[in-house]
Amino acid sequence: MKAYQLQSNGGIDALSLIDRPEPQLNSGQVLIRVRATSLNYRDLLVAEGAYGSGVKYPLIPLSDGAGEVVAVGEGVTRVKVGDRVASIFFQDWIAGSLTRESMKSDLGGGIDGMLAEYVVLHQDGLVILPDHLSYVQGATLPCAAVTAWHALVSKGNITEGNSVLLLGTGGVSTFALLFAKLYGARVILTSSSDEKLARAKNLGADETINYKLTPDWEKKVYELTNRTGVDHVVEVGGTGTLPQSLQAVRVGGRVSLIGVLSGRGNVIDPMPILFKSVTLQGIYVGSRKMFEAMNHAIQEYKLQPVIDRVFPFSEAKAAYHYLKSGAHFGKIVIEID
Repeated sequence: MKAYQLQSNGGIDALSLIDRPEPQLNSGQVLIRVRATSLNYRDLLVAEGAYGSGVKYPLIPLSDGAGEVVAVGEGVTRVKVGDRVASIFFQDWIAGSLTRESMKSDLGGGIDGMLAEYVVLHQDGLVILPDHLSYVQGATLPCAAVTAWHALVSKGNITEGNSVLLLGTGGVSTFALLFAKLYGARVILTSSSDEKLARAKNLGADETINYKLTPDWEKKVYELTNRTGVDHVVEVGGTGTLPQSLQAVRVGGRVSLIGVLSGRGNVIDPMPILFKSVTLQGIYVGSRKMFEAMNHAIQEYKLQPVIDRVFPFSEAKAAYHYLKSGAHFGKIVIEID
């Protein structure tokens, strides 16, 4: 079979297409013919050696993939040959709280990931795809969608009438927009592109802010919420935007920190968190139980993931470069014919 492998932490140029023997099954394992994979910002960090010391090279990258079960090992009962499945991000995080041990099972980081024609995963590390989604659509779910669901639903307990601030229009933010509107929330969304803001409006965003034209966007959020602030912020920027998010959230509100797109390492003033009684929560994707609950909602309401562009398997490097450009709206997918 063919697979892509990061030979080192040397960035996108370290990604190579290689030939490997088709993987063999052990008890409890499942052989999957991968049909599509999708990219997350985390995959750039892995390629550039900025994701922590737990990554060992060479490595097959990408956590997100969907495909068809083509063989099962002894004792497999959760899936059968012919099932359409997606990987879960942490192969060992089934339910409950994330543990240090479970953190070592992240696909495309701690262990080989999904950017291959065939992969073997344990039956516990899979979910069944919603019936109405294609493999390309299903491949967008494991990281970005579960992260947004965890932030707003599993921990955020979002309800009708809540207000939500979303930063940007990447995978997590577009999924968060879909979920927030599903629950009847009001959504305020920021971007530097008027074109992207218009597309977000078409998806249901109630208010939009161009943060290049309005650099003090937290003040605009405050005005749009009758000088109260929003109930939820899905914070993808990191230290570059967190101070403004803490100003934009209401007293007693919630900020879900899920990304570091604008940087990390700067000093953050803790006083707004204290004085406003803000819940600041770190969201590191989610468990299989969360994934299954999310898929139930996606199936029931026939939600459609937002996909910007689909690249063929032969152009995996180009997909990485497109992600790095930041030009995308929603998810970037690599389809494996």
